[in-house]
Amino acid sequence: MNLYFEQLKSMVVFAQVIEQGNLTAAAKHVGLSRAVVSYHIKKLESQLGVKLLNRTTRSISLTEAGSEYYQSCRIIAERATTANQQIENLKNEPEGLLKITCPVNVGLQMIVPALNKFRDLYPKIDLDVMLTDEVVNIIQEGIDLAIRGAPLPDSGLQASKLSTLSTCLCGAPSYFQKRGRPKTPSDLQQHQWVVYKMTSGAIELTKGSLSYSVAVQGGISTNNAAARTAFLEGGHGIGRVPIYDAWPKIQAGRLETVLDDFQLKDINIYGVFPPGSTASKKLRLLLDYLKDYFIKIQGQTKHTVTNN
Repeated sequence: MNLYFEQLKSMVVFAQVIEQGNLTAAAKHVGLSRAVVSYHIKKLESQLGVKLLNRTTRSISLTEAGSEYYQSCRIIAERATTANQQIENLKNEPEGLLKITCPVNVGLQMIVPALNKFRDLYPKIDLDVMLTDEVVNIIQEGIDLAIRGAPLPDSGLQASKLSTLSTCLCGAPSYFQKRGRPKTPSDLQQHQWVVYKMTSGAIELTKGSLSYSVAVQGGISTNNAAARTAFLEGGHGIGRVPIYDAWPKIQAGRLETVLDDFQLKDINIYGVFPPGSTASKKLRLLLDYLKDYFIKIQGQTKHTVTNN
């Protein structure tokens, strides 16, 4: 059977349907209408003489033949992408679009300032930045890089550690005037917390060989880090906050730290991306730039904290 150029296009569309999970998402990803995507699938099935997909009004699933065929289509699509990336890497000045997602607070305070400087260095690299505290489906949304507080368990994704962020326990002066300052980890059990729902329900503290686990409970909880810090400033409890976020408020007198002689777990920041993406020069440049930027910011913060 002769292979026509149009069939190659249909094979790439078919691969995208499987990777995106449905025809509508695939259509959005490749810039076609849903009807055209459906046409490509039907045409492939007609040309091959086999059924590739089991389709209902709500879901699709691969047939046995479709599963085998998808593997070949996926390889063709990946090789085409790699070929484009290799040409891109030969260019003297990197260009193209990078789609990035990250949590709102760390995005506004750290990632956006970093991207400002990155764009000055590489003005031909366009940036599409999505700030959200929800975990975005990287593959379906066509995301090049997601900033996460942990490497995602999905084995189909890759992760690169960008930085380690120190944290502290803090609250507003008004809160400590009403409730007193905790002097030991056991005192924390008697205090109100502003609960950040994106972390576990316990705080781990260590001092030398001793370790303590404190249950976190309070009348306010939120999935947004900026809201968490604002509630702390409002005097509603104690919270664990990254140093980069807490320090400006501490300097301004709006927050105070407690139990400074105890150690808290750091927060590891990762860049998460689809497999094979680091073949892209522009993504490698961004990953390396963010790592260097975080090192500089952490160094400046630690120096400032140490000298105050």
